[in-house]
Amino acid sequence: MTDTAPAAVVPPPAPHRRSNAVLAAFSAVCLPLAAFGVALPVTLPEFYATFVGLELGVVAAVFMIVRLIDITFDPFIGWAMDRTKSRFGRYRPWLVLATPILMLAAYMMFVAVQPGAGPVFLFAWLLVLYLGFSIGTLSQLGWAAVLAPEYDQRSRVYGWWQVFNIIGVVLILILPTIVVKAGIGDYTDGVRIMGWAIVIALPVTVGLALLVVPEPVTSGAQPHGSLGAYVALFKKSVVRKLLFADLLLGIAPGITGSLLFFFFGQIKGYDHTQAGLFMLIYFIGGLCGAPFWAWLATRVGKDRGLAIAGLSSAVLYVGATLVPGHNFILTAIVMFIAGLPYAAGLFLTRAMMADAGDEERFETGVDRTGLMLSILSATTKIGHVLALVPYLVLQAVGFRAIPGPEGNSPSSLITLQLLFIVVPGVLMALSAWVLKGYPLTAQRHREIRQELDARDAAAQGAPPA
Repeated sequence: MTDTAPAAVVPPPAPHRRSNAVLAAFSAVCLPLAAFGVALPVTLPEFYATFVGLELGVVAAVFMIVRLIDITFDPFIGWAMDRTKSRFGRYRPWLVLATPILMLAAYMMFVAVQPGAGPVFLFAWLLVLYLGFSIGTLSQLGWAAVLAPEYDQRSRVYGWWQVFNIIGVVLILILPTIVVKAGIGDYTDGVRIMGWAIVIALPVTVGLALLVVPEPVTSGAQPHGSLGAYVALFKKSVVRKLLFADLLLGIAPGITGSLLFFFFGQIKGYDHTQAGLFMLIYFIGGLCGAPFWAWLATRVGKDRGLAIAGLSSAVLYVGATLVPGHNFILTAIVMFIAGLPYAAGLFLTRAMMADAGDEERFETGVDRTGLMLSILSATTKIGHVLALVPYLVLQAVGFRAIPGPEGNSPSSLITLQLLFIVVPGVLMALSAWVLKGYPLTAQRHREIRQELDARDAAAQGAPPA
């Protein structure tokens, strides 16, 4: 009788780690895209209402209509990306396509517009801008998903993505303040310079990413039955929980951004420049906090990390808004602290949806990453649409978009405070609750990736790593 040697336990392959230089080049595209991200919900509605001269209700209606139209673009763009095969990759050609569209839209919306422009001008160019923005953001998110397929490395990639998003937000918010403080011009000139900065940065950052960053190819059957696939994804618990969390986390900061200048101007007694600085400090807090949330996600899992961030955001945000006005230093400090969890919601939901894309490919053999990211993008935009509802509420109670509290009734100012403080705080807390029982854990994803890696290796005629 002979002894049989026990089978050797083969450890899983070490995750492929992209260099910091590659991730920086990839994430540089976030700089101009993030500028749009803050301009669309924050800068442009207030700019068109105050400086262009459109009524507040008209601005809200146009933005809501265009965003609702734009939401229908996303699933078709995602489906088309999933079907794309070229020697340049699946997602990079779409990013190239988005660049000239966004450059033209930025010029028209920020630079060419003049006081007295009507709602047709706003509607037409906002629609073009949103089309380019959808193509650009979805192509970059899809590219990120294949750049690092492993659970923890994917958190790292999306963490870099979010850090550069916040840097882009900070840089674009600084511009109007620099223009005003340096005596170059007024706030309107600062917004126009924002547009020129975007036009210049887009081709530079996209070109750098195309030259430096590879796009790995994944195997998987071609997507089919786009409408049916779109509906079927909503049956998955992972997808539903992510979409609800993302929706709540999209509405909350959207309301904050759309009402920030009104709240700090008419309730706290700060001028336009000071309010802009508070927003800037809030995002700097998010930039400083991003590495912590990326680290925490590797320790407790992305779902728990996101839930902790949601609860932390609710408590810190409400606390910051209750600080008395006319104290710039104190308000700046609490806004920085309130911003520390900001980054987590954006990059962790994207990384988690990319993980869900792996699960979908594992179960069906079909790569629907682009479609799934487009669904997540759609919920974010729905959140931005709903974030404009407070504009309609304020108009209904007689609120006027004028500097200082004079000219507004006490009831309209109370309504402004409730919308700015209570509603976002509740939504942030609810985002943590909807993630309870999230099924796609780190261990489950590792098992899925091992099977997918074996399939990919077999499909390419090579032994798995």
